[in-house]
Amino acid sequence: MHPVLFKRIHLTTLSRHDHCLTGIMHGFCKCLLVYILTCLSQNAHGEEIIHGVKAPENSMLYMASVQDSIGHICGGFLVSEDFVITAAHCGRSEITHVVLGTHNLKKADNDNKRYILHKYIPASYVAEGFGNDIMLLKLSRKAKLGKRVQTIPLPRSDTKVKENQKCQVAGWGFTTTGGIVVDELRVVDVSIISPQVCKHQWIWLPLNVTCAGGYGTNKGFCQGDSGGPLVCDGLPVGIVSFNKYANCNYPDVPNVYTDVTKHLSWIKEIIR
Repeated sequence: MHPVLFKRIHLTTLSRHDHCLTGIMHGFCKCLLVYILTCLSQNAHGEEIIHGVKAPENSMLYMASVQDSIGHICGGFLVSEDFVITAAHCGRSEITHVVLGTHNLKKADNDNKRYILHKYIPASYVAEGFGNDIMLLKLSRKAKLGKRVQTIPLPRSDTKVKENQKCQVAGWGFTTTGGIVVDELRVVDVSIISPQVCKHQWIWLPLNVTCAGGYGTNKGFCQGDSGGPLVCDGLPVGIVSFNKYANCNYPDVPNVYTDVTKHLSWIKEIIR
């Protein structure tokens, strides 16, 4: 069985027995977990924009680069002066700070940098393949909003996306399979894929996700773009979560995003 692949060769392994629920027959639990893990072995968290273009300097001013002491790890987006949303699985790396206010990471300086004071992850989060792949980062000091930095408004709980609706995803991730992260923010248009099609193609899919790009097209995300927003009509309706393997050539299944609308109560409670 192939393990789930993560950026920078982080590996996650799950015991077939340790995750059995108390009271479920051992044989049934074992078979169920074998099935689930077989499906999850196809997942790799996304980290790059495929067949996109450089984002205009005056656009997507809410984008954040989530970094460790070496450099870019994941994407994210600013939802208040002192909170950035990203993917929970980005916390596997020793992330220390975010960079705001520049699309070119080579131009970042201390004015663009905000250290991470606290990380909030839902108690129900296990791994991206099980859903709830969302993390809130509390910044050590507030961002200076202005011409280079802006927040993005959260969607409403009743915000819906439609099949084939055109949206955007952006990031500093790989542009080819096995590539390297880029210095300049890239963005690509992707279309929403219906939940029915997505479930059929993935076979196993967690709850509270949205699918867009990847399937039936050569556009989407790959390794580096994790945590970035799926933006539809100016609202971040999704968070880059996972795709199939680390293949950006491009996968035969849809890209999967955490559904932001399903976590609004949790987000607002923490921000308050």
